[in-house]
Amino acid sequence: MGNRFWLTIAIAAMAFMAAAGPLYASALSSSKAISFAVSQPVRALPPQPESRAIPNPPRINPVPAEPDYGRRGTWTRGKAPADSLARASQNPAGPKSPLDLRFSGISNPFACGGCSPPDTNGDVGLNEYVQIVNATKIGVFDKATGAQKAVFDFATLWTDSGPCTEDVGDPVAVFDAMAQRWVFTQLASPHHVCIAVSQTSDPLGAYYLYLFDVTEFPDYFKIGAWSDAYLGTANQSSYAAFAFDRTKMLAGDPSASVIRFDGETNLMLPANVSGSVAPPPGGYFYTFKDDQFHGGTDRIELFQLIANFRHPERSKFNLIDTFNIAPFTYTVCGFFNFDCIPQKDTSVLVDAVSEWPMQRLAYRMMPTQEELVGVFTVGGGLADPGAAPRWFELRKTGRKWKLIQEGTQDLGDGLNRFMGSIAIDQAGDIALGYSASSANDYPSIRYATRRPTDPLGTLGPEQILKRGKGSQTSSDRWGDYSAMVVDPVGGCQFWYTNEFYQVSSGSNWNTEVGAFTVPGCAAK
Repeated sequence: MGNRFWLTIAIAAMAFMAAAGPLYASALSSSKAISFAVSQPVRALPPQPESRAIPNPPRINPVPAEPDYGRRGTWTRGKAPADSLARASQNPAGPKSPLDLRFSGISNPFACGGCSPPDTNGDVGLNEYVQIVNATKIGVFDKATGAQKAVFDFATLWTDSGPCTEDVGDPVAVFDAMAQRWVFTQLASPHHVCIAVSQTSDPLGAYYLYLFDVTEFPDYFKIGAWSDAYLGTANQSSYAAFAFDRTKMLAGDPSASVIRFDGETNLMLPANVSGSVAPPPGGYFYTFKDDQFHGGTDRIELFQLIANFRHPERSKFNLIDTFNIAPFTYTVCGFFNFDCIPQKDTSVLVDAVSEWPMQRLAYRMMPTQEELVGVFTVGGGLADPGAAPRWFELRKTGRKWKLIQEGTQDLGDGLNRFMGSIAIDQAGDIALGYSASSANDYPSIRYATRRPTDPLGTLGPEQILKRGKGSQTSSDRWGDYSAMVVDPVGGCQFWYTNEFYQVSSGSNWNTEVGAFTVPGCAAK
């Protein structure tokens, strides 16, 4: 829900740095948690109200019009160069993965009354699926049936009068399968992050509660679980990466600290471990860069943060590899132009969020290799204006990572596809979920999958998880992100959540959760 580029001066500075050449990790800082507490069990919380009147939560820093960086003026709707991978990324003979389970998630009237976007995401644990939305509701569902066990406000875990008692938004829910713990985060003003770590694998139990000062307002904060740290990223005056002391946070140690590096020129995403096998210390981050805006070639950049919590000054954050990828059009409708994707029966256009990578950067340790998969939205697709998810797979079998494949998911059917999320199961199957919309189609929730034996760069037939029956008729803020994850039990079942509309309205969005399995995946 936060302002996604909160300081015009900072954006101008980043544009200057991009034009001048790369700048990596220019500053290092470290600090301990400024407060710690232990919550009461969620099952002991009082009943939650059905909605809170937040008709339009304000951005923390209102955004004036951006300056022209020499690129916006050249963009014309529907005229971006065609993406060379769009027509080559379809495999009609690929796997069809029908739903195992589908159920309704949290809807806006029960969440924040009228806010948008919902920031829909969630994760799956041993027995429950947990969904989190703005601003900030957490829903706990039985993963066998979809039955709702509880819904509560994130802020009610805190009982003091500090920043975490305000539900500001940009929430993320992660199940740390290596430790079998839940991790929830959201923003806090003026420049803080609230993190709750469950004491057990039960999301209805008690939580260790941490408040960290991260120097500047951490807009669009994202978090991932790694073996030695909880990794974070944010949009600040430059783009920043964080490492939080996971060992101490799992133990409920009040002295847990955070290490921060800044100086990057595009938002990074932290890697998040899928499965229970822990990788070596030193977590990964990635971003993508465009030749015209950032300079150089169209590429993916992979970073590594080696955290030293005893001696923070010895921590390192380095660009470890660059992967040239097929040319793409950076941003669908121009740099931070929110009015972008058309919807049926309304003139309101919604944001594609094509400036930044989409969560998550999914990591999995295989018996003979390491895997990373990611996705971001590009222009140049076959629809109008041409939004399509560009996805990729990186693999490490020796000392270096290699780009194994990339694809652009566009079926040439007039639909824009955006707000993607991707994951990889224990057999190497990949699933990509996203929103799909056009002037002739209400926004819907769709997905596609592939087996490791399919032709490189292709996905199988598209499936509809939830067909939308309405459009968003007021705000242009759509989604901001969604979440594709894999069940840690068995390692085969994918879970995806995103938003849709049951009927057209200003902002009364709904969410759906679906689970499916790629045929042939054998559970561990």
